[in-house]
Amino acid sequence: MKLSFGRGVALAVVCAGLTVSSIADAKTFKWANSGDVSSMDPYARQETFLLTFTANIYDALVRRDKDLKLEASLATKWGQTDPTHWYFDLRPNVKFSDGTPFTADDVVFSINRANGPGSNVNGNFSTLKSIKKVNDLRVEVETSVPDPLLADKWASISIMSKVWCEKNNAVQAADMIKNEENFATRNAMGTGPFMLKERKAGEKTILVPNPTWWDKPVHNLTEVIFTPVPNAATRIAALKAGDIDMTYEVPPADTESLKKDANIKVLEGPETRVVYLGFDQERDELVESNVKGKNPYKDKRVREAMFRSIDVEAIKRTVMRGQSFPTMLMVAPGINGYTKDLDKRPAMLKPEEAKKMLADAGYPNGFETGMDCPNDRYVNDEKICQAVVAMLAKIGIKVNLRAQTRSLYFAKILRSTADGKPSNTSFFMLGWSPATTYDVHNVFEQLIQTPNIKTKKGLYNAGGYSNPKFDELANKIEVETDKAKRDAMIHEATKIYTEDYAYIPLHQQALVWAMRKNVDLVQPADNTFPLRFVNVK
Repeated sequence: MKLSFGRGVALAVVCAGLTVSSIADAKTFKWANSGDVSSMDPYARQETFLLTFTANIYDALVRRDKDLKLEASLATKWGQTDPTHWYFDLRPNVKFSDGTPFTADDVVFSINRANGPGSNVNGNFSTLKSIKKVNDLRVEVETSVPDPLLADKWASISIMSKVWCEKNNAVQAADMIKNEENFATRNAMGTGPFMLKERKAGEKTILVPNPTWWDKPVHNLTEVIFTPVPNAATRIAALKAGDIDMTYEVPPADTESLKKDANIKVLEGPETRVVYLGFDQERDELVESNVKGKNPYKDKRVREAMFRSIDVEAIKRTVMRGQSFPTMLMVAPGINGYTKDLDKRPAMLKPEEAKKMLADAGYPNGFETGMDCPNDRYVNDEKICQAVVAMLAKIGIKVNLRAQTRSLYFAKILRSTADGKPSNTSFFMLGWSPATTYDVHNVFEQLIQTPNIKTKKGLYNAGGYSNPKFDELANKIEVETDKAKRDAMIHEATKIYTEDYAYIPLHQQALVWAMRKNVDLVQPADNTFPLRFVNVK
């Protein structure tokens, strides 16, 4: 399937013209982010930062190049022999960093582990029927239905060593939502460009190059030191002082001052991620509300009143300092299936109009609700939530905001992928980029379809939104290969969830990184950070 990349998938590349001499002059690279990577296990969470960090240690069967196109990695060739059968031919003579040979046994083990108990990336395997070893360098996959996007989905699935996991009692992934841990939580060993040297959760993580990596390095790094620094002012001060070489996240308030610093360069552009708000539409009574015996979010009028009372342009202007792109949709421009004609937000309601809508729904005095928000995951996440609290107060909805670090936040708001139980939230913020496939179906399947642990649909649908007609269309879209038919169904499905006010999409956040002038790197619009492209002069 041909993907269309527009402004939402622009790529900033600043590493053109690398020379052999610059690569030979190897350096230490020190970088920071607002929060820590929450686990070294690549299956611990379907979160971009965790997946991109561990992808520096582990390889996948296929990977994304600088232009976000699929290319060979541990598999040199792949394809379909018929609509429901795939093959992957594996790269010969590859070894894990401990010297263990990489074979088809590791692929079969890893896919089953990623699809098994404790894993939170198993939404990528909804069509998987079986995977088997043909020989040491070939695996075959059977899907339950035709899945033209299977290779794209698996580009984010790291391959682990069967021997290493068995030796260290990490055969099963530890479920982070249940606060479980095992050896792979704090340790890592893969075939990737870097190896884990030191891990002190919450303090620092040190990587060093893998001398036996199968690919030819284009980086010149001898050591990578990552430090989580929650305070934005501290991060920016450290960058200006040269204590760190790069910060993965720049607050909008600091962007202009950094651009004026002769020792700093800033990369920015729209990200594929959409930041949105969601409601618990599953329970008959909210877990955090003064309303008893019923759930206000089950009423479309309540959802619409809230949606049309949140001023995304004001958030863009005052909170994001212009660094956001307001949207009506759950996917950004550039993602295959983005429906431009439906990306138009309805007119804002006056407070008295919204209050009448709430009264008609049975809430003449408004109501009280809890709200969960991270304070170290998205750009200005807590400040955005604070603005939403103030906006909803004007229509009589009292929002009790709970903002906390990402590890606690995700554990609270995500539903269990082990038993499918609802999350423990009433109203929440999340962000999502379909970075596995760059296709709208990823959003449909993971966020909007009715949660179903058996079919692995809706595993990240934290609020439990459900519409049978939408589910039917999403299932058909998954297997449809005729582009015209598929696009028509995507349009219809998009119209369903927008008219339902299933979520409150806020904006496509701007992607802003800052680094010292002597650093060259690649900034993909999906906010991944491949260290294999970093050079320090």
